[in-house]
Amino acid sequence: MTTPSHVVSEVEQLRQEINQHNYRYYVLDDPAVPDAEYDRLLRRLQQLEQEYPQLVSADSPSQRVGAEPASAFATVTHEVPMLSLDNAFSADELHDFDRRCKERLDITDIEYVAEPKLDGIAVSLLYERGKLVRGATRGDGQRGEDITQNLRTIHSIPLVLLGEDVPDRLEVRGEVYMPKAGFHQFNEQAQAKGEKTFVNPRNAAAGSLRQLDSRITATRPLEMCCYGVGVCSDELPGDHSQILHQLNKWGFKINKEMEVLPSIQACDKYYQQLLSRREQLSYEIDGIVFKVNALALREELGFVSRAPRWAIAYKFPAQEEMTTLEAVEFQVGRTGTLTPVARLKPVFVGGVTVSNATLHNLDEIERLGVKVGDSVIIHRAGDVIPKVVRVVVEQRSTDVQDIIVPTECPVCSSELERVAGEAALRCTGGLVCSAQRKEAIKHFASRRAMDIDGLGDKLVEQLVDQELVHSAADLYALPKDDLVTLERMGDKSAQNLIDAIERSKHTTLARFIYALGVREVGETTALTLANYFGSLDALINTTEEHLLQVPDVGPVVAHHIVCFFKEKNNRDVINQLKTAGVDWPEQSQPTQEKLKLVGKTYVLTGTLSVMSRDEAKQKLQLLGAKVAGSVSKKTTAVIAGEKAGSKLSKAESLGIPILDERDLLALLET
Repeated sequence: MTTPSHVVSEVEQLRQEINQHNYRYYVLDDPAVPDAEYDRLLRRLQQLEQEYPQLVSADSPSQRVGAEPASAFATVTHEVPMLSLDNAFSADELHDFDRRCKERLDITDIEYVAEPKLDGIAVSLLYERGKLVRGATRGDGQRGEDITQNLRTIHSIPLVLLGEDVPDRLEVRGEVYMPKAGFHQFNEQAQAKGEKTFVNPRNAAAGSLRQLDSRITATRPLEMCCYGVGVCSDELPGDHSQILHQLNKWGFKINKEMEVLPSIQACDKYYQQLLSRREQLSYEIDGIVFKVNALALREELGFVSRAPRWAIAYKFPAQEEMTTLEAVEFQVGRTGTLTPVARLKPVFVGGVTVSNATLHNLDEIERLGVKVGDSVIIHRAGDVIPKVVRVVVEQRSTDVQDIIVPTECPVCSSELERVAGEAALRCTGGLVCSAQRKEAIKHFASRRAMDIDGLGDKLVEQLVDQELVHSAADLYALPKDDLVTLERMGDKSAQNLIDAIERSKHTTLARFIYALGVREVGETTALTLANYFGSLDALINTTEEHLLQVPDVGPVVAHHIVCFFKEKNNRDVINQLKTAGVDWPEQSQPTQEKLKLVGKTYVLTGTLSVMSRDEAKQKLQLLGAKVAGSVSKKTTAVIAGEKAGSKLSKAESLGIPILDERDLLALLET
């Protein structure tokens, strides 16, 4: 069937536009149109190619993915070998390289090109008459594998070269890599599905490129950055840096960190500067490649064995090394969470000697399958805490031992809890555990808890550091003579603090429950518990089953409450506080009639004349209501005072009832 000429023109125009947009987006990082417009162009092209299948061609941007899985990869022989590079591991070795080049060339200064050494997979791309015809891995340098279909799925690899001055035949070389963000996202998704994760971005890139089904490769966030030319039918510029810029014009991505440097001293500075920014880069690098810029000088320098004399890779300190896991200890954090810490045979990694590494949590120990005595791979990047990333199972000996998980807190001997579905172990001795002491006392003294005016964070830290306070109960026995010795604490300040501590003895049951710092028991839940149980003894002696009958208390919160009060150390501190004189008005357990607003949610807005909004909130909560800070479809009603603002407008737009102050007073009548 004859294809209308206007369709042929439109298809050609669409392909040019889409290729140009791909170049702007994937190579220049400078998109010219929104994603929605790009999608419309691609859909239109796909529609026309479906209507006129005779127009479909391999170089169409619509054909990046879709080939049937291959049974195996064919072998490709490189016309020009893809050689490896010699390495330098110190400034002295880099300067020796420079000296050798200068002596062979008999010159005093050499201009170098510096490029980050991407931690990925080297590939070769062959173009004929401007179209990609073959892509291959480096392999052994002489022969690689034909992975054309997989490479076609990578958007930063042009299927058709841009411009009109393209060579008839061009082989481009570059590195395929997986950016850090894409790597972490891929692993998170794989872990959520229970699938295998990759150890590092390099392995992820290699595994993605060697998929027999290119449709799988297409789902992986891969990029390609070119670093040179193997074969070219046309004459190229005389400098390597100029060649890279020409490749960029033809549609290839080049590294933005690439620089031309006038001397080896400038190379030193470049190395240190990029090493300091290594962790901020969006991709992994393991060093810097320095190349003589002028092609004429390169030709004169030539090659030795399997490496060019005109280039060297100055490697960064290794971020991964192998060592032995000698023991595992569990450390208690300020919130009570236990973190397993690997004690290692010291190993030099990431520029420092490492003897400890984090194992994160019990789930990570299980995922790694690690045992004491195992050979393990340690990863350290920049200032990030070193971590165990893999067990070398092949080197496991017969005398390895399972990691023993503690059954009680290693600091205070309180019981440990682990909520179903969570990876963390936590100490239940929140009031007595020295690892949690500072945070527990800060919370206890805070304004919405016991409201001890003047007992700020820095003062709490001094009291704990000087061992004047071991639990919240010790606050009520602090001698003035001890307080005046503290930094910025005079006689008057010490007396004011003692007076504030004394005032705090008279509180409410809800405030006291909140002050105890039971995990996930906030102000609202504390008030609900106080209203529901009426006394602390009733709460202490309750069960998880009973707690589940309390409004807004779910299984996790119920479990935390029972675990907290089950711990004898916590009960001892509570008794000490009561003995010190901390008390609250007795209240009877409310009846269901008194909790007439259970299940209802109100929002307060504007200025009330008969009471403050805080008073109104407390009265509503005493009747079992929830008082929210924002309006939603779940809001029962909005109580509006004078000068009500956006909350009133939103309630009106959602059709939610509006109550005034008279309605509020009627609501509060029991």
